[in-house]
Amino acid sequence: MWDRIEPLMPADPVRGRRWADHRRTLEAIAWKYRTNSPWRDLPVELGPFQTAHKRLIRWALDGTWEAILAAVLAAADADDDIDWTVSVDSTVVRAHQHAAGARKRGRPHPASPPIMRSDAHVAG
Repeated sequence: MWDRIEPLMPADPVRGRRWADHRRTLEAIAWKYRTNSPWRDLPVELGPFQTAHKRLIRWALDGTWEAILAAVLAAADADDDIDWTVSVDSTVVRAHQHAAGARKRGRPHPASPPIMRSDAHVAG
């Protein structure tokens, strides 16, 4: 898969120092989302967490992630490796009771404040 992704990676910046290895950084980003761990818990062998986090944001802004997704989906679709069938069962989707304004156990619904006439003079 890396052979398909590597050509889509951005080139090193014109100014400043060279970027860290894209493959290692991509592995760091994948590790973070695979484990759902904080960035600071990134293993040492994957490099500094700041590098991976900054690169994730930079690639999101410059369209690198969209290009990678399009290339991977096109390759999978060409190999007939992808199934586009989606099934949704709405019978199990419900709002929580508090989302619907239900009363909390043991507490009456708070009364609305009474509607009072304004003291302003009404021209009639």
